Amino acid sequence: MDGELFPRERTEVAPGAVHLPDWLGPRRQRELLDACRAWARPPAGLRTVRTPGGGTMTARQVCLGLHWYPYGYAPTAVDGDGAPVKPMPAWLAELGRRAVADAYGTPPPTAEAYDIALVNFYGGDSRMGMHRDAEERSPAPVVSLSLGDACLFRFGNTLSRGRPYRDVELRSGDLFVFGGPSRLAYHGVPKVLPGTAPPALGLTGRLNITLRVGGLAG
Repeated sequence: MDGELFPRERTEVAPGAVHLPDWLGPRRQRELLDACRAWARPPAGLRTVRTPGGGTMTARQVCLGLHWYPYGYAPTAVDGDGAPVKPMPAWLAELGRRAVADAYGTPPPTAEAYDIALVNFYGGDSRMGMHRDAEERSPAPVVSLSLGDACLFRFGNTLSRGRPYRDVELRSGDLFVFGGPSRLAYHGVPKVLPGTAPPALGLTGRLNITLRVGGLAG
């Protein structure tokens, strides 16, 4: 936030897991928010995700490229309205490639393009339990972009949902990339911090845009 005593800096939270604060400027945040609002409209729009145990996730979701459902991918919104998934925009795939290059200081370790986006909307009381992004065949790093309210992001280990883990505050415009030895680490969002979004953004709640390389073709 403006006027902070100690400016936030790039942090390697774990090997291969990097937090870059304020990576998206105000203009790019507004552009990405406008795109998310368009993607959220039906068909194959924002939906409530139901878990195999019969519960529902408190964060709502829309997908691009391929539709994620617990625990797989499909070309249509199989647990929604059944419509074909909206395509992954080339500019968003390029944003993912650039995010990895900026986080690691080198180009992405794979030439595969980012072809899947999961957009999660969190209200003030939404949470996300500890989980792994393990449905993709590609080892390419996961790219996470935050818009709106800040959250407490818990980044753990690859063996269990418990400790050791590290809590990081992700704010609007922040980038978080995890790959390499941290690619299959458990992570979650135990808390959203309502009322912390930049007023000029015009968003109540939090949006998280997660970019992945599926490696699922063929």
